[in-house]
Amino acid sequence: MSSALRIAAVAALLSLAAAPAAQAHRAWLLPGSTVLSGAEPWVTVDGAISNTLFYADHQPMRLDGLKAIGPDGTEVPLQNASTGKYRSTFDVKLAQPGTYKIVTATDMTMASYKIGGETKRWRGAAADVATAIPKDATDVQVSRNVRRIETFVTSGAPSTGALKPTGKGLELEPITHPNDLVASEKGRFRLLLDGKPAAGVEVEVVLGGVRYRAKGPELKIMTGGDGVFEVAWPEAGMYWIEAGVRGAPNGSAPAQNAAYIATVEVLPD
Repeated sequence: MSSALRIAAVAALLSLAAAPAAQAHRAWLLPGSTVLSGAEPWVTVDGAISNTLFYADHQPMRLDGLKAIGPDGTEVPLQNASTGKYRSTFDVKLAQPGTYKIVTATDMTMASYKIGGETKRWRGAAADVATAIPKDATDVQVSRNVRRIETFVTSGAPSTGALKPTGKGLELEPITHPNDLVASEKGRFRLLLDGKPAAGVEVEVVLGGVRYRAKGPELKIMTGGDGVFEVAWPEAGMYWIEAGVRGAPNGSAPAQNAAYIATVEVLPD
């Protein structure tokens, strides 16, 4: 495959599937508590993909690749992990004071091409696409999907060591600490794509736990030129935040289908 074709394939790559917000099912991580006190407390976290937000009614979240990042930036082991019919659950021991990030992230590139009229398929890391596809391949189609799902819990006073962006895919850089959100104050966050501000991206903010009422508040907010967006919380509760991008908002290449999801708790005044 020529260099020009290879570049075109990777740039075209990425005509993306429908944005995650349009899907009926929502993926989420839900901690039993987000702010804890005492010596070495524990937190239990559920993970699922459901029709009703924060009610496990469809399928469990897979625990492969899921991890907890401690206040010092090191990985903390998950305890008592289990996957059932509709949800997965696990415990995290908060041995250090400070903020923990619980996250699952995927980055998968898939390609199809033809050699001698026969269709071949490949999947792997984006960095390996150029060498994985034979130079004489035709009908090359490449797609990349990057998704990150997070939640945050704090033992004692909030800290920021676990919140540092990785520079890969779509990420949330908190300006307001995610465990210091109250209904009377706006929350401010910066959305990043591959470490750079993601401008002009729509962010959906949905209040969960509304199974017994018709519908909870659902907000749609655009990020500014600096990637920053503000949320005026309608009320206290557990909120689901989602954003997705098509193409390359930062003008970078290759383009990608990137999605970000987080669960945060907003406390009463």
